[in-house]
Amino acid sequence: MKAAISVREKARRARCDPCAPGAGTSGWELGAVHPVRTHRLFRNARGSVEEEVEKEDVKNGGHHWPWSRSSVRDSSVLVGLVLLLLHTVKVDGRAPKEPYYGREIGQLTNFGHGIKGRVYAVDESTLFVKGFAYDGNAPDAFFWVGNSPRPSPEGFIIPYPEEYSGREPPVLQQHNNTDIILKLPMGKRIRDIRWLSVWCRRFTVDFGEIFIPPGLDVPKPRVLPEFKRLAHGLRSSNISILDAKTFYIPNLHYDGAGPDAYFWVGNGSEPNIMGTKVPNEIGSLEPLRGYQGEDIEIQLPGNLTVYDIDWLAVWCVEYRHNFGHVYIPKDLDVPPALGQTKIATTTTSSSVVTQGTTRPTNVNCKELLRGKLNVMWEVMDDYVVIELIGRIQEDQYMAFGISGTHGRPQMIGADVVVAFYDRRQRRFRAEDYYMSSLAQCDGKLGVCPDERIGGKNDVEILSGDRSHGVTKIKYRRLLQTNEAVNDRAYPLDRQISVIAAIGPLNSRDEANAHSHTGTEVTVDDLQIDFSSKNDHTCTDALDSYVAEDGPEPWPARTILGERTITARIGPTGGKRGYTPITGHPSWGIAWYMNDQLIPEIYVERGQTYTFVVEGGDESAQPAKYHPLYITSSSEGGYGQLSEAQKRRETVYAGVEYDSDGYAYPTAAGRYCEWKHKTIDRSAEIATFDEYKKTLNLSCDDPNGQPAYLNWTVVEETPDLVYYQCFTHRNLGWKIHVVNAGETSKISGSHGLFGLGPSAAAKLLLLLALTLSPAIGHRLVRGF
Repeated sequence: MKAAISVREKARRARCDPCAPGAGTSGWELGAVHPVRTHRLFRNARGSVEEEVEKEDVKNGGHHWPWSRSSVRDSSVLVGLVLLLLHTVKVDGRAPKEPYYGREIGQLTNFGHGIKGRVYAVDESTLFVKGFAYDGNAPDAFFWVGNSPRPSPEGFIIPYPEEYSGREPPVLQQHNNTDIILKLPMGKRIRDIRWLSVWCRRFTVDFGEIFIPPGLDVPKPRVLPEFKRLAHGLRSSNISILDAKTFYIPNLHYDGAGPDAYFWVGNGSEPNIMGTKVPNEIGSLEPLRGYQGEDIEIQLPGNLTVYDIDWLAVWCVEYRHNFGHVYIPKDLDVPPALGQTKIATTTTSSSVVTQGTTRPTNVNCKELLRGKLNVMWEVMDDYVVIELIGRIQEDQYMAFGISGTHGRPQMIGADVVVAFYDRRQRRFRAEDYYMSSLAQCDGKLGVCPDERIGGKNDVEILSGDRSHGVTKIKYRRLLQTNEAVNDRAYPLDRQISVIAAIGPLNSRDEANAHSHTGTEVTVDDLQIDFSSKNDHTCTDALDSYVAEDGPEPWPARTILGERTITARIGPTGGKRGYTPITGHPSWGIAWYMNDQLIPEIYVERGQTYTFVVEGGDESAQPAKYHPLYITSSSEGGYGQLSEAQKRRETVYAGVEYDSDGYAYPTAAGRYCEWKHKTIDRSAEIATFDEYKKTLNLSCDDPNGQPAYLNWTVVEETPDLVYYQCFTHRNLGWKIHVVNAGETSKISGSHGLFGLGPSAAAKLLLLLALTLSPAIGHRLVRGF
């Protein structure tokens, strides 16, 4: 063995190593004095195995390198054993007792109806009830908290489940050994309450209670330093541990140039090769991309928690380089990971499934959408196991199920499953849907998850995977459920018509409207015999398709200098209109202001504007009920929000409150809609003006009256607000608020699109008179 590696060889390795840090980083430098480390094992005060590092300076000149000696060969073996032991020995001296649910408060006292459960404080605003039981026989029972000496009517409800439809939280149903997470409402914290009760509001009876100890020290998130800056521009702001599995990394910067870099965790005094990959913010284990000041959350995989690790790093696996790291303190007391932070473990399969051109045996497969969506199925006992394989984006869903009518594809009355990857929860999901109408779900009617309309999700997800642009999700459901209204049976004695679609997810991670071009929804009758054993007609590998570039979006339009603005409904313009303009998914309809598709409106402070609203006033028909309001939200849908979400939104006009404090819209007039004369031709039409010629304006009630929304823009109004629909998300767009007199300056740079109809006509007339008096006079007679 040579005594030293040559300078030329070192230089060659540095040139060939794309992960190597640049000048001034912590990489090795030629001719410098370097510490040589020897290692030994010891057991620290907390009982964990660590390595002790002793450093010895060795100069590169006239001496043998330390590893040329036989004694160092033994040391190298010892180092390897140390790292192996550090990886395999459980570091549990600082970990809380498992299973960990937070700070234990105690057992619920039972006074009636079989109340049972052990209560824990998860964090400052969350309680966890382990093994909750209640017979469900009381007419008006809720989880109830308050600050009086004992449970009393002077309290308030903790809604369970947290998400619900309607004005009132649902009464408590029967439970038998259920684990329940309770989020305190209205910004309350555990320190603000004295007790938790199961309380009958109608008869003011306490069925069970537990008292919160004064000064209870609850687990809290822990703030750490930023990433140590070693290579590839890695840096961040202070990192936080949100719970036992979740890191929040704000203002993350990384150049993305490492060929095999990952978030990496492990044990020892510094990052090393014996670490574990951590999925990125979307749950992917692909090498890290570049980040430019983004705020992300990542979650430890499997059963790993922050109590099991000593550091979090960005690490290059191929070249064994540490780009930067942060140490995990040994005195952590953070909340458990029970799902309260809306992060859950991703369920993935170990392999990627794409459909090849060869015909497999004993596999059922049918092509639903050419080049985009295939379905595979198998009946197992009382279940049908279904696998959807789709070439979709990460913000899209795949939908498949039984058509509302046999013999043709029909959405209304259909029973479908919507499958997608939830980027916020880092898991694949499959949700049971029922479609009572073509409208966006309002909590009662529309395209709704069963759970939002009083049913339950009868779908059990089995696995999920995403690779090479193809998403695969496998789930199962009973052939016959016990929900006769929302679910339809899968017959085994005949063929049945099915439907399928691909579309965008909205901000609730619910299915939004898909296009109707035939490439993203079934337009022909497709039938499947679910009892088949080898019905395989799939011919194409979905990952072999190359995504086509979409058409050029239409330019954004503006309204300036107009004090009266009409608001009607119309189509979104497909891939040229709403979504490419706003970046938001659409429901298939949008606001047409002054008969223009979502123009940007300019208003001046101190002025009053009148919106003539014709968006529908029949609340029983959600597809034709679109009250207008002015808001701080870029999405709208105020009527769908929880009370906590409403507090984060500012409404400037169009909403009032009744005596009980419930919001209601004030601008809901007759329904007028711009409709296609034939089909949507937006993809083939280059301008909105030409597209509008393919539309007809239709009003349901010719004798109906519009609503009027009068808005005086006060001085405190921010520079940007939005016009939106009260009952549905993503119908409107921007209102720019400027100071008095500034719209005249803006119109000079926006051309005719920046003028109202009357101002544009006057400008055209002036140009005509200048160029040709004869033409101008004829135009004057035409006005």
